Amino acid sequence: MLTDLDMGQNYSLNALQKENELLKTRIKWLETLLDHVPAMLYTHQNNIKTVNWCNRYMEEVTGYTQAEMSNMGLDFFKAVMHPEDFDLAIIAQQSFQENKSVFGGVLRFRKRDTEQWCWLVGLAMPFTRDEQGKVKDVICAFLDLTMAMDTNDQLAEAMREVLRKHNDDVLAKLTAREKEILKLAVNGLNNKEIADTLNLSRHTVETHRKNIRLKLKVRNTTELVALARKVGYQ
Repeated sequence: MLTDLDMGQNYSLNALQKENELLKTRIKWLETLLDHVPAMLYTHQNNIKTVNWCNRYMEEVTGYTQAEMSNMGLDFFKAVMHPEDFDLAIIAQQSFQENKSVFGGVLRFRKRDTEQWCWLVGLAMPFTRDEQGKVKDVICAFLDLTMAMDTNDQLAEAMREVLRKHNDDVLAKLTAREKEILKLAVNGLNNKEIADTLNLSRHTVETHRKNIRLKLKVRNTTELVALARKVGYQ
């Protein structure tokens, strides 16, 4: 004959078993959802740039299994990223070592054993941290831009708007005088010519140009002029 205690224990066990089955179902549903999200989702160890998890969609799109990605480490990114864009992987890695909160951008990618490059847009954010608070794992999501071609006009306008905002942010770092000097430098004037045009000393112009390079994070005049033209200086 079952006692009240036995009945209570049986009830608790049945309740736990039911809850466990519900959790399993929920986990399975979430795994299926992640696998079918139309984007490449993955996490990687920031210090060694090694993929430690990805969704099935990423395996299908890249042509590599998760195990292959993990075994290849940084070489996986070298294999799928355009050579001119590969430095972005290193820059992102370094930015998270410096505790940057998010890194985003576009890059070219191609599937295993194919020649065609596709444009991706993606974001990466810290996922886990070690005991010292340093970024340990990073979670990333990348979307093939060709999937957005049903809205061509909106996509083009979105890119223009993003670039306009970026250009405004770049120019906002400069003072009015620095903007004047930058415009003249882009037009080909040297420091002496700029000084004569603005009635400044050559030393003052040189100081302004040094400050401009520091603010815009460029190393020389060639990079400065290239960046200035990108933000609208002609």
